[in-house]
Amino acid sequence: MEFYAELKLSGDGYAGGFSCGATMTSSETVGRLKKISETEDKTVWQTPEGVRLTQTRERRGGALILSTTLFNGSGSEITVEMLASVAIRNIAADKVHRLQSFWSAEGKLRTETVEELHLEPSWNRCGLRFEKFGNTGSMPVRKYFPFVALENSETGEFVGIQLYCAASWQIELLCKDDDTLAAVGGLADADFGQWRKTLAPGESFEAPRAAAAFGNSLEDVCDSLVKAQRPKISPVDSDMGIVFNEYCTTWGNPSFENVKRICDKIAGKGIKYLVIDSGWYGTERWWESVGDWEVNESRFEGGMKPIADYIRSKGMIPGLWFEPEALAWGCRHFNDPSHLLKKYGVPLTVGGRRFWDMEDPWVKEYLFEKVIKRLRDCGFGYIKIDYNDTVGVGCDGAESLGEALRRKAEASQEFFARIAEEIPGIVIENCSSGGHRLVPPFMELASQASFSDAHETKAIPIIAANLHRVIKPEQSQIWAVLRRTDDADRLHYSLAAALLGRMCLSGDIYDLSEEQWAIVDEGMAFYRRAAGIIKYGKTVLLNCTAKSYNRPTGCQLVLREHDGEGLAVLHRFENSELPEKILPEGAETVAEFGEAERDFSAKAWIYRR
Repeated sequence: MEFYAELKLSGDGYAGGFSCGATMTSSETVGRLKKISETEDKTVWQTPEGVRLTQTRERRGGALILSTTLFNGSGSEITVEMLASVAIRNIAADKVHRLQSFWSAEGKLRTETVEELHLEPSWNRCGLRFEKFGNTGSMPVRKYFPFVALENSETGEFVGIQLYCAASWQIELLCKDDDTLAAVGGLADADFGQWRKTLAPGESFEAPRAAAAFGNSLEDVCDSLVKAQRPKISPVDSDMGIVFNEYCTTWGNPSFENVKRICDKIAGKGIKYLVIDSGWYGTERWWESVGDWEVNESRFEGGMKPIADYIRSKGMIPGLWFEPEALAWGCRHFNDPSHLLKKYGVPLTVGGRRFWDMEDPWVKEYLFEKVIKRLRDCGFGYIKIDYNDTVGVGCDGAESLGEALRRKAEASQEFFARIAEEIPGIVIENCSSGGHRLVPPFMELASQASFSDAHETKAIPIIAANLHRVIKPEQSQIWAVLRRTDDADRLHYSLAAALLGRMCLSGDIYDLSEEQWAIVDEGMAFYRRAAGIIKYGKTVLLNCTAKSYNRPTGCQLVLREHDGEGLAVLHRFENSELPEKILPEGAETVAEFGEAERDFSAKAWIYRR
């Protein structure tokens, strides 16, 4: 197994093996690359013309962070059509693990054998076998996460890869000369993502980073990849505080009166944040006026400061929802193309919305006034940044649609960073219709993230557990929506799911009985006791029998351990039976929550060993 380089320059030939149009790997450019130096943490390749590719490898715990830079040292302009962030060859593997993802159904583990993927070599090693997958657009988690793990079931060795791409990306698995595989990943190339980058003599380009990890189980490599991420979590948010988001209480109809009522009900319960979600702005049809960010005075007379002050007076930090990068058809700027993303000269319209050009200085100032100043002037300490559609393969504004998209996504990340710079200590929640931006470039700029828009589905614990493989549970905000019709089993089921990440409450909180509130209070107390394990631990077991997210059957058991203690979370689905063994051998129970006595019930344990 070895790291190597994959690159294609315009004008150079494609590889044979019946692969042209499907992959740009093994091009004439790669054939002209010569390794000119190598150390443990750095390798440099160069073409005869002086085009130089440098890869550095930084050790972070059990993972390597790979940085790849291309420098045009030739005397002529070059155009790059493909540049890999990571390329590893001679991998002996017989199974491939990927994470599929759709709206409200994130992170489903898909495991296939090499034979099922038809990646066995051809009889005379003439034809290339390949599996290429990825995503084009500004929602990088769509259909798949930018992740793959390769398993050698004979030796028990695993290789895991995670890309740090904020928009379009691709991963390729290749087999040709023998039974081993190559894994190549990075920006979606000219064929797949319409990405081309031109470099003048003396210019350089740094590809998005990638991470690679090696271990003896899927849990090992995923834990290493996740712990290699370096999120800028606000110091305010270091204690795993509980969130209350009013969306599933008011369903997009917040007002001073009903938020005040929520405040009064949950004050003193140890909830740290109260977040006002969509609907505080525009008209009663607020979804049509995204982009103006004018307060709906009929709901919040006198603006947002009075309600933010009231929330603080009750001992909580106020939060506010924005979708800063988009504007809906009712926004007064919708038909002014001056500052909007365009494709082939026409404003790019998707599902009745358009998108700001985040590189435009006017847009930067507009969003500073509308978003950052409102947060700062009104005293909000938390922002939920949503993003609810994708621009597709790309937009105008650079030498290719894909390169323009990459730059716009980079500008969006700069806006996240500016919020944190202008409002020190603010807690940033990364949301994109739930989980469409759960990738390191955005997760490293946020304290928390919406794990999904699956607010009340049966699959919530399944999604929450699956996300342990790609993001830190301390950032993964899990909804526990409480309804007045919930019996004890349903309350245990919802609250136990929130133990798989950050607890976020919502729902009919002023209609709950004393008995129901007693269960909620018990669940919150248990969460606080388990917070250290959630934050610092390693998920050592994730065993789920359910195949369907909509009609899950069987059960799920998750074990997460840290410093001699563990958290076990068991959910039972339809036609379930209790596992023969739940806690590890010799474990001593320290605390319990819930009752897993029947289908669609749940129980959690804190144990010591």
